[in-house]
Amino acid sequence: MQNLVIYHLWAVLGKEMSLKRSPGVAYSITVRAEYPNKPGMLGKITSAIGGSGGDARAVDVVQAAANIMVRDFTINTSGLDHADLVVASIKSVKDVSVLTVSDPTFLLHVGGKIEVQSRFSVNTRDDMSKAYTPGVGRVSMAIHERPESVWALTGKGHTVAVVTDGSAVLGLGDIGPEASLPVMEGKAMLFKEFGGVDAWPIVLNTKDPDEIVSIVKAISPGFGGINLEDISAPRCFYIEERLKKELDIPVFHDDQHGTAVVVLAGLINALKVVNKKPSDLKLVLAGVGAAGTACARILMEYGVKNIIGYDRHGALHNGRDYGDNESKIWFAKNTNPMEITGSLNEGIEGADMFLGLAAPSLLTIDDVSRMSSNAIVFALSNPDPEIWPEEIPDNVLVMATGRTDYPNQINNSLCFPGLFRGVLDVRSREITDSMKISAAEGIASVIPDSNVSADFIIPSVFDQNVARTVADCVAESAIRSGVALRRRRSRDEVYATFRSKR
Repeated sequence: MQNLVIYHLWAVLGKEMSLKRSPGVAYSITVRAEYPNKPGMLGKITSAIGGSGGDARAVDVVQAAANIMVRDFTINTSGLDHADLVVASIKSVKDVSVLTVSDPTFLLHVGGKIEVQSRFSVNTRDDMSKAYTPGVGRVSMAIHERPESVWALTGKGHTVAVVTDGSAVLGLGDIGPEASLPVMEGKAMLFKEFGGVDAWPIVLNTKDPDEIVSIVKAISPGFGGINLEDISAPRCFYIEERLKKELDIPVFHDDQHGTAVVVLAGLINALKVVNKKPSDLKLVLAGVGAAGTACARILMEYGVKNIIGYDRHGALHNGRDYGDNESKIWFAKNTNPMEITGSLNEGIEGADMFLGLAAPSLLTIDDVSRMSSNAIVFALSNPDPEIWPEEIPDNVLVMATGRTDYPNQINNSLCFPGLFRGVLDVRSREITDSMKISAAEGIASVIPDSNVSADFIIPSVFDQNVARTVADCVAESAIRSGVALRRRRSRDEVYATFRSKR
């Protein structure tokens, strides 16, 4: 009877959840269960997991005795409520005791995700004398006399500051600097893993734009670039623009421009699938904050002419009052050439592409079914999209999200590691629009045209060719644009220069 109750709950609740999301590793749990060591028990437990919609990914023996078996079941679920349901289904199996339930995602974060590691060991007095006192004084004086040598004699040339105030973290909103730190640590990890760039999380306990600018300027001598992250609009525009003007190192707001670069990369290949041109598109964009504005700018630069932006009040057009919101004023003046008004649900009719950077579950199946044939949907709200892939009707040919558990993940990590690698390699003073477009074209080019398909418009973040290709494209574009301060040199060339100095 208890099993029937659990399965009924799954029928009512679990199936409704699965319509929106599939079980994934982000919500995995490890359940340690004890039960009699007799035939059939393992099958009953795995059946209960499957019956409640869980995806059992691993089963490990913890203890095996004549009468008792203890096993760990690692199970992918679709969310916290679903995880509770899966645990309840295991508990419902007769003679099974659940000893512990752990969360592998939280366990991975215990102690943080990054650490400082020396590039060589200090084992002797000689090592100490050269790495620190007294030898280091000679190097400091060399930099004092020739400031440019800081780029070769310190880590500045491969180091980026990841700066946030925690005011716009993922899709979670204003959660503060402390809560943003796991995200910034993750960002630093990806910089290192994918681009070979050392990045340091800098979380600031202030939301004052001028104070943020002042702090970043003050710490900038130790870094080769500044990556602004998860700072809310419109303050992020002001902060970025001031820092770009006042610093002699590149400043990049990833939420804006990283998103825009990867969106463009995805669109470049999506257009090959649907056989349309940028100028053909009616593009409906939900969410006209930092990312939405940057996406509109780069897409227009690439040739998309008809973009209609929507906020919670409807379409942006010249007939509305935006107060002192300069980004929305810009949007109204430079997009929506037909001066379309009304709601998103009205405006999406006949659209060739939907780009969502707004909020979960914004669209219905009916909304999307009124788009054009061979439509493109990029539902990028994170962690939950504007519409789930399971809900997409047949008129949509290409679907992308920001999630790792579906095809076509539009992920900023495809951009920023390689982009900063290329920028640092040639000591670019800034990151220009042409460099961003070159980065997008580089990402798209990683997939040969013959391999591009509806479910494969964007390469994997684990494809080692991505960061290398982006770095090459960005470095070459910087040189062409005249913002590079040196030609691209190999690591061996850099250090050979200083070996020859006496």
